[in-house]
This record gives sequence, structure tokens and C-alpha cells, in this order.
Amino acid sequence: MKLTAYTDGASRGNPGEAAIGIVIKDETGAVLLEHKRYLGTATNNIAEYTALLECVQLVAASETFHCTELVVRTDSELMAKQMNGQYKVKDEGMKQMHTKVKGALASAIFKFTIGHIPRALNKEADALANEAIDTKQ
Repeated sequence: MKLTAYTDGASRGNPGEAAIGIVIKDETGAVLLEHKRYLGTATNNIAEYTALLECVQLVAASETFHCTELVVRTDSELMAKQMNGQYKVKDEGMKQMHTKVKGALASAIFKFTIGHIPRALNKEADALANEAIDTKQ
């Protein structure tokens, strides 16, 4: 099954209060999973990578999805280009997160692609991340 995931990391201040939001949809566009989590204090980039890592882990661990292809859509152009090898990862914290995501993908049984989308097309994941900051959950 091909899944499309929308991920977002939010930080109020940079660093500041941060959270993640993830929405996973099936091929028909039906929402299969919504996930949010408050991170505490983090930069926006670390929040973005945390969202991606948790997304990959959720899909890999799921016994109900049976994912053969995961397409991730993110409004973080920087992260998408770093994951696709177009940009180098220079920040040490981001290097660690990048390595964790690559490690999780190395053992995944699904095909993975990631691409940048405008923020306006990522409203659901963004709303979840902001809700997690508001509720600290």
C-alpha cells in the first residue's frame, strides 16, 4: 500500500517551545493516522527532523498499514533537500537527526521518497503541531 505522510515541526522561538504533527493518508486520501507530540524546547529544524523520524518509525512499526511505498510531504525545503542529498547537513544537531532518519530507513521494507510542498498544502500537520504546543501534549 502506498502511503502519503505530511509532517511538520513547529517551534515558537528558535529555539523555543516545539512540537510535531504527522498526518498519514492512504491512496484515496483517507486519513489513517494523526499524530502529534510536544517536544519541549527545540529549534524548528530539529522539530522538523523529529517529525520525519517519528513518521518513518510509525509506518515501519505498523502492523495495519502494510506500506510498500512512503511518500513524505514537508514544508521544510531544507530538510527535504538534505534528505535527497541536494544540500549538506552542517549543523551538528541536525546531523544526528539526519543519521537517525537514514538509519530507520535503512531497515525499512518500503520505498521512501520525500518532497517539499508549500506551507499552505501542509495545514493539517501544521495544525497538529501547533495544537501540541498549545496543550503541551
